[in-house]
Amino acid sequence: MKNHLNTIIVCISVILCVSIFSVSIITLKTAQNDYIIVTGSATKSFVSDLIVWRGSFAKKAMTSKEAYEKLRTDTAAVKDYLIRNGVTERDIVFSSIEMNENYNYEYNQEGRMTKTIFAGYTLTQRVSLESTEIDKIERISRDITELIDLGVEFFSMPPEYYYTKLDELKLDLIAASAENTRLRAETIVKQSGARISKLRTANLGVFQITPENSSADNYSSSGIYDVSTKNKTAFITTRLEYLLK
Repeated sequence: MKNHLNTIIVCISVILCVSIFSVSIITLKTAQNDYIIVTGSATKSFVSDLIVWRGSFAKKAMTSKEAYEKLRTDTAAVKDYLIRNGVTERDIVFSSIEMNENYNYEYNQEGRMTKTIFAGYTLTQRVSLESTEIDKIERISRDITELIDLGVEFFSMPPEYYYTKLDELKLDLIAASAENTRLRAETIVKQSGARISKLRTANLGVFQITPENSSADNYSSSGIYDVSTKNKTAFITTRLEYLLK
């Protein structure tokens, strides 16, 4: 090759069923061989197919037995509410009951505690749902007025969204990013009259899953797996080095 590449070039993105981000491309030269280093990235938007929803409720009483009886009544009400709203019983998971002792404290004028008064027990029950019926669980998580009307002090956590075909998605992204990166390398060296030869090295960047339409500011060097949104975008980079001929 008469002239080795010595200029940083930004190529036109090639869309292969995914959106391709801009990349930085650098070429170097050794005494033995010329080679090109190309770093590319690929993204793909997808919709979560699994939802996880968690909530908790608690009861207080002066004796643990009384608190347990009240909590058992609430547990039955929560289970009945979920089943009547179309949740399959096998998807409902109740955790073991958590029990805490409550105390009140008296202080003197100097601010020193002078008396500890036992104030009963608080028993807490947690419940979780895991389902592929995302719309249904979203609706249930938003509408718990019925439980509140029944006297259940229910605390609802925001739903979490997952994707069960993540391994397939990763492989598709890797293939798309690698192919795009190779095409970029071919486009660059073609302008100089050279051609790419054997692949010298290949490296993958960190896999990221962010909310759809989020900015690159949401990326992390250790990787991100967003579970707060149903619509997500997956992102990955590839860094390939090709020998030139």
